[in-house]
Amino acid sequence: MTALTVWRYDTPFGAEAAAVRLKSLAERKILTVHDAITIAWMPQAKEPVIGHVMHPTASSAGKGSVLGGLVGMVVLAPVAGAVVGAGVASVAARLRRSGIDQQFVDELRSQLTPGSSALLVLSSDGKLDEVRPAMERELQRGDVVLLHAELSEDAPVAMVEALEEIRRDATPPQP
Repeated sequence: MTALTVWRYDTPFGAEAAAVRLKSLAERKILTVHDAITIAWMPQAKEPVIGHVMHPTASSAGKGSVLGGLVGMVVLAPVAGAVVGAGVASVAARLRRSGIDQQFVDELRSQLTPGSSALLVLSSDGKLDEVRPAMERELQRGDVVLLHAELSEDAPVAMVEALEEIRRDATPPQP
């Protein structure tokens, strides 16, 4: 089954360290990574930086990350202003088919704050009880918050369709 797992760290660099551990887990075939992104929010920055994590097992195309696009619309939209932010509920409604509900979107948005970071992983074939110790180890300070959603079989397709629809709706008509 496909899952969306969000590992939120209390430091802006926690997600980068976790991405290295994720790569090791994927190489050892403990899980299959379909897409993964990091979000790092420096304490004084106005918005976070989204980075795409490349893994040998990742099945996402080189044209960009589906997770990155969706997080940009869900997380960065409120930062961008009221006009863009007004569509966040609409984004969540479009994602419902994938297994991501409004509560998950709201929790994700509330967890991402200046001074924190997160690693978002779209994966399958993983066992959370095997992955969790690796993702939580070597923390020097702070806590790890875990958000986890089991997704429908067609979740990757539903996410791509939602992102395309969102982008299409956001693009002004050409004369």
